[in-house]
Amino acid sequence: MSQTLDPLDPLAAAHVSEVAVSVELQTPGMTLNIGPQHPSTHGVLRLVAELDGERITNVEPVIGYMHRGYEKLSEVRTYPQITALVNRIDWVSGFANEIPLMTAIERLMEIEVPERALSIRLILTELARIASHLVFLSSYPLELGAATPLMHALREREHVLELIEAVTGGRFHPNFNRIGGVKPAAGGGTTQKKVAQDLPQGFLEGTRAAMDKVVAVCDDMDTLVLGNEIFMARTKGVAPIPADKAAAYGVSGPNLRASGVPFDLRKHEDYLPYHKYEFDVVTAENGDCFDRYQVRLEEIRQSARIVTQAIEAIPTGPLQAKVPRVIKVPRGETYVRAENPKGEMGYYLVSDGGRIPYRLKIRSASFSNLSILPWALKGLIVPDIIALLGSLDFVLGDVDR
Repeated sequence: MSQTLDPLDPLAAAHVSEVAVSVELQTPGMTLNIGPQHPSTHGVLRLVAELDGERITNVEPVIGYMHRGYEKLSEVRTYPQITALVNRIDWVSGFANEIPLMTAIERLMEIEVPERALSIRLILTELARIASHLVFLSSYPLELGAATPLMHALREREHVLELIEAVTGGRFHPNFNRIGGVKPAAGGGTTQKKVAQDLPQGFLEGTRAAMDKVVAVCDDMDTLVLGNEIFMARTKGVAPIPADKAAAYGVSGPNLRASGVPFDLRKHEDYLPYHKYEFDVVTAENGDCFDRYQVRLEEIRQSARIVTQAIEAIPTGPLQAKVPRVIKVPRGETYVRAENPKGEMGYYLVSDGGRIPYRLKIRSASFSNLSILPWALKGLIVPDIIALLGSLDFVLGDVDR
């Protein structure tokens, strides 16, 4: 015969209370370390996540594991030498890192860059953007468990890298820009015959073919990835970032546009002649992981559209403005920002009139984009950490500059 507890018995009441307390304490909080070496962190990043069961209550990003001190290194190098450094900040899109720095130096020196050099800079910048976004299109599904898209996007990326290499001699770190223009044509000189050698034979035809292939792979990804039910379940409605929060945290680039903000520095700044070409600023509405993927996919199509227009109308003329043999930048300061594939890349340059910068402050896109992690991850579950990390498309060299 079972014994019933008398509700008036104080011992029985204490026993019931202890049972209730023990049930509440069955899922204590825990601290989970992700990284510092984890495939989804795209470098050496550590996340310290505090959990209540599967639910995230707080996340602290720990950065600085691969700090390289580019800002201070730049202050002990001449201006032409800095180009080789900034290539390596965002190593996935090295060429695009050079443009705002060159523009800042040229503005302080009041140098007018030839139109042909600006056009070549623009074409190579957009090729770098396509190459960077193709890495994202291939790696993000892999982080969520889909291996097939990897080879699709990386195959087409090879065609783009081959074009960059054909012009600059480098695939990842071109070091191609020069103060006042780009590298002189093979053989030197300024005659029209020699200047025409700046682009390799077959470059224009190869670029047209590569852009067709890039657009085709975007069509494949539309079906293969965005139309996949598992991918949609892992990304739709996951980690949405409202427009006001994105702006408050300094989020920029495709991550900001995925939240519905139609802000693109290619439309607002004059560092390259984008005003000559037609292209759309791609935005989305929800700002979730799905939208961030969709925006970058469509941006590849728009970049291919820009490149196709640009190669049909490359102006003739020299590649290099007249600059002194010894570069000395006049005393002054300026800030130049550009639309890097990851977001806003800016250089605040202060010159005291010498051969080296007095101060160079670098505003890198990934650093600011990563700052929203503690807010965006709060309340999500553990698998969503990887989904959000991958969707932000950051590079730790950009964070730990």
